[in-house]
Parts: sequence; structure tokens; C-alpha cells
Amino acid sequence: MPLQNRVTPLGELIADPARGLVYGNRGCLHDAHRNIVRRFQVKRWIACRLEFKERRRVEKLPPGRFTELFFLDEATAFSAGHRPCAECRREDYNRFMQLVGEKRADAIDARLHAERLGPRHSVVVADLPDATFVLRDDAPWLVLGTELLRWSPAGYTERLARPRNGEATVITPPSLLGVLRAGFTGAVPLLHGSARSR
Repeated sequence: MPLQNRVTPLGELIADPARGLVYGNRGCLHDAHRNIVRRFQVKRWIACRLEFKERRRVEKLPPGRFTELFFLDEATAFSAGHRPCAECRREDYNRFMQLVGEKRADAIDARLHAERLGPRHSVVVADLPDATFVLRDDAPWLVLGTELLRWSPAGYTERLARPRNGEATVITPPSLLGVLRAGFTGAVPLLHGSARSR
């Protein structure tokens, strides 16, 4: 039975057999029976490599330890409000910190935490960078080129033409939207392969 540790672009934790391409955590979210009991424990929400220094990230959910989380791709992790890890993704972290204009992890983590909890805003869809997520009929859709792609835990499914005018509610937090506008790519896949396949 799948654990409830797959993260949606809305930051929700769901149970699904699809694992994804990015690993992360936001503290210990589970109890001794591996049930999710909180949405987050700390403000430091990070996105990591699946493998690092011969450590293969697996789902264990040991009592009292951090909850292993899995994301479809980095676009999903960004939309959920996670940033690159300073340990396993040091170059990505350094570039990320330059783009957001912060010198300390605590400062960007506090800013992202406020953005995750704050209101969402509507923006003209045509003005959004690739890899941004928007809401359409209460579901997350990825902005990519001339299309919107419907997110699922296993990959991107339905495709629609990207509106040339009109607004949509943006899910991706403002600071991470700015990072995407700068063309950020890193050591983990920005997009799942299903985003590029037809």
C-alpha cells in the first residue's frame, strides 16, 4: 500500500504508487504508525536528489525522523513551495539564493513560508514562464510553451491550448515564480518526461 508522501503542486500529501523524480522533506509529519498528522513541522521545505553520495532515498518513515517526500519533478516541488537543498544540490542552492536575493537560508525559508500560507493571485496566463502551475477547474495545470498540461502523480496527461488572454490563479509562490522567469534549471529534472512527450 502506498504511503501518503507524494506531494501535489498544491503542497498536499497524497498516497499514490508513482514515486517521481525529486525527493525532499519538511520535517517529521508522521506518527509512530506512519500516518501523516501535520502538513509541515518546520519552515525549511527542501527538494533533493533521489541519490546522493551513495545514499539512495527510500521511503521508510521511521518514528521521530523526517518524512521522506516525493515529487513528480522540480516544477511540482517549486509549486508546492520547496527550494533546492544546500547539501545535495549545493550549486543549485547557490544559484537559487542569488536569484532570490537572499544570503541566508533562514531568510528565504521565512519568505517562502509566508508565500505558501498567503493568498494566491490571478495573473495573465500569457505572461507566465514555463514550469509555472495554475489552477483550472480546481486542478493543477503546468504552463509549458503554447500549452497547459494537467498534472497527475504519474505524469502530465491532458493538454489544452494555453490561453492568449485571460487570467488564472497561480499556484507557484511568487519568489519561485521569479526563479522560473530567470530560466532556472538544476541537478534534478525540472520537468517529468511526460511533459515533453506527445
